[in-house]
Amino acid sequence: MNTGTPPAVSHQGGAIDAAQLQGRVRALNLMGLLANWSSVQGDPARLGWVNELAGWEERERSRRSLERRLRSAHIGRFKPLADFDWGWPTQCDRAAVQDLMSLSFMLDATNVVLVGPNGVGKTMLLKNLARRALHAGQKFRQAYTGLPGRCHRAIGDGDQVLVSRWGGR
Repeated sequence: MNTGTPPAVSHQGGAIDAAQLQGRVRALNLMGLLANWSSVQGDPARLGWVNELAGWEERERSRRSLERRLRSAHIGRFKPLADFDWGWPTQCDRAAVQDLMSLSFMLDATNVVLVGPNGVGKTMLLKNLARRALHAGQKFRQAYTGLPGRCHRAIGDGDQVLVSRWGGR
């Protein structure tokens, strides 16, 4: 699963792959550093420092990206799945929910629709799925849609939609 954090090049106890490090620097768009790469390339101490700097930058960008996606998703506060009472409702398929939490449905762009009476935890499960997807690098946002006789809460990015339905007949 993609966590959004690129792999770091370790220089502890070994040589740094300068070409791989240069690729990371290019991906970070550090053009000033790339323009002066020749002064870094041959010096192991500088390569070590640039490796550490690139790691800091990658982690910070990943953290800020996750914060931005969580904020724009508007999923609000909710009970974590770990606190869900699997004994009630009695017809909740725990294995199916755990399979959904693996996010395997996203590989083939399958939509998820949770259906049930009021108060059984559809929205809580939906928000837990959305948060899990956000941590995996996906983008989602919450929206409310009204269809004739029904009210839906949908979270999606245009390609994938998670829907929680309540009310109606």
